[in-house]
Amino acid sequence: MTAQDSATPTTSIAVSSGTVLAALGVVSFSLTFPSTVWGLDSFGPWSLVAVRSVLAALVAGGFLLVLRVPVPARRHWAGLAVVGGGVVVGFPLLTTLALQTSTTSHAAVVVGLLPLTTAAFAALRTGRRPSRTFWAAAVAGAAVVIAFTVQQSGGALHSGDLYLFGALLVCAAGYTEGGRLAAVMPGWHVIGWALILCLPLSLAGSFVALSFEPVHLTARGITGLLWVAAGSTFFGLYVWYRGMAEIGIARASQLQLAQPLLTLVWSVTLLGEHLSPAAPVAAVAVLVCIAVTQRTRT
Repeated sequence: MTAQDSATPTTSIAVSSGTVLAALGVVSFSLTFPSTVWGLDSFGPWSLVAVRSVLAALVAGGFLLVLRVPVPARRHWAGLAVVGGGVVVGFPLLTTLALQTSTTSHAAVVVGLLPLTTAAFAALRTGRRPSRTFWAAAVAGAAVVIAFTVQQSGGALHSGDLYLFGALLVCAAGYTEGGRLAAVMPGWHVIGWALILCLPLSLAGSFVALSFEPVHLTARGITGLLWVAAGSTFFGLYVWYRGMAEIGIARASQLQLAQPLLTLVWSVTLLGEHLSPAAPVAAVAVLVCIAVTQRTRT
């Protein structure tokens, strides 16, 4: 067997494992909006975001301490700050504020646009240019998701839309920078150190927010808080960044085309919302677009 022959299976396995990891991240993220709605049963929006960041930082800090992970080099801290500002603080806060007035299906419009925005940020940040076929499939998938989610919300614009579009931009920047850093350090190190970097702000925010916002502890509220802290913020971002490091930022971002549809399924299951008969058709169309983007060289 030649060296080239022996290298081929390894590459195939790496791509497959990266896709699986990124997909696990998408599943974790798809539960974020319903879990946030649950969390709002017990906490105000500012308290929920601050406390979830503190809890996630404690989990990440415990792993970093026990495993004696070295502190990142100084050149990486600027990128970690972008990750923290985008996915630890910005996206959770803006979407939580939006979910006070928007339904989960309407908020899913953000996720429908996120793959394209992330791919655009990645192209600017890394200098790579995906093929025209890639972009065509990405645009088609985003169009399907947007049309479906807007139809689900009745086509109306909500006051939370500005929050949602702001969340879209900061999250795309955080994903892009996190994916870049995950190529030089393990994915869980990226989100772990980003959470630690934001911990002083999260602690101060928790103290202030809990002083002003009422707290009514319920089982749903606590469950929602624990999931967005440990599931979405830590585990989800860990597997997501690791997956992006293996298969590329732009390609991994296209897996998120399925996220709004998954969120709608969870909304039916967990929140009792009604799903349109158009859902299976949209799901098939989105999966076709994902298949095209996954097979297209970037």
